[in-house]
Amino acid sequence: MPRVSSSKLHDELLVTLKARFEANKARHRGIEWFKVEERLRASPKKLSSLQIMEETGGEPDVVGLDRKTGDVLIYDCSPETPKGRVSVCYDRAGLESRKEHKPKDNAMDMAEAMGVELLTEQEYLALQKLGEFDRKTSSWLKSPDAIRQLGGALYGERRYNRIFIGHNGAQSYYGVRGFRACLRV
Repeated sequence: MPRVSSSKLHDELLVTLKARFEANKARHRGIEWFKVEERLRASPKKLSSLQIMEETGGEPDVVGLDRKTGDVLIYDCSPETPKGRVSVCYDRAGLESRKEHKPKDNAMDMAEAMGVELLTEQEYLALQKLGEFDRKTSSWLKSPDAIRQLGGALYGERRYNRIFIGHNGAQSYYGVRGFRACLRV
């Protein structure tokens, strides 16, 4: 079976991303697609990260610009936490602390391998202003060191028409908890 070149995959991904961008203009008012595409084409590594976000069910889309750096911000905008990234504990320390029934992976290592970061609490709350996300699932959030040092980690979810930020031990995992990613381009 012939292998599809990464440039062909990237071209196909850009078609998908452009269609999503055009269909969800309220997420990125004032941002023009051609400028986003120009940045993406100049960074094949970022395109590869986006490809993985897409393949794991994240439905990545532009959500704004970082006012300090000028970076284009791309978040997972799937209605629920990406299906290809669920049933994971928070980080390697959490994974290693489990005595039995260990999940296959952890959110922090998966994100690093993808070349992305977990959404922070502030980023998650900003995402929720753009739509209703995680109504049946929850997403690990990049947790402050002070919480992590005490063994915990944060997650976010939408229930009862409200956004909740909760906590669990970093070693916990659930079939409906994964993570949402942020990519800066």
